[in-house]
Amino acid sequence: MSTLTVWKFRSAEGAEDVETALKSLQKEGLIKILDAAVVSWPADRAKPRTKQLLNLVGAGALSGTFWGMLFGLIFLMPLLGAAVGAAAGALGGKLTDVGIDDDFIAEVKEKVTPGTSALFLLTMNEVPDRISEALPGGGAELLHSNLDTRSEERLRDVFGEDSA
Repeated sequence: MSTLTVWKFRSAEGAEDVETALKSLQKEGLIKILDAAVVSWPADRAKPRTKQLLNLVGAGALSGTFWGMLFGLIFLMPLLGAAVGAAAGALGGKLTDVGIDDDFIAEVKEKVTPGTSALFLLTMNEVPDRISEALPGGGAELLHSNLDTRSEERLRDVFGEDSA
């Protein structure tokens, strides 16, 4: 089973400082990262900055379209090349189909605000307590949504690089 986790940090830089810790956790076998992205939202900016952490994942990474749709629905803006707007309802339906529901989106939207940041991870075999301990800055608040095997397959069918 895969897990989509969101680790919220109390500073706008916190999520960007986790790459080394995540590489170490992968090396120790405590986590297998399927895909990852970071949202950084400085307090003085109207919108957050995002980036996909492609150097942490292998060939199984999802397309930027997935992150663009997810971030577009959460932050009401197009990111990573995915257009959001009139198609938001259809996009939300696709995410719901793969196990990412409105409650999860609403919780992330409520908690990731100006002056904070978040790490979005699609993982397997995670040990959340060990991940939290390894994250810089005393850890982060965990928000998560589990994806069963069928939901993960649908996610890859809809958003995987090989689906084009």
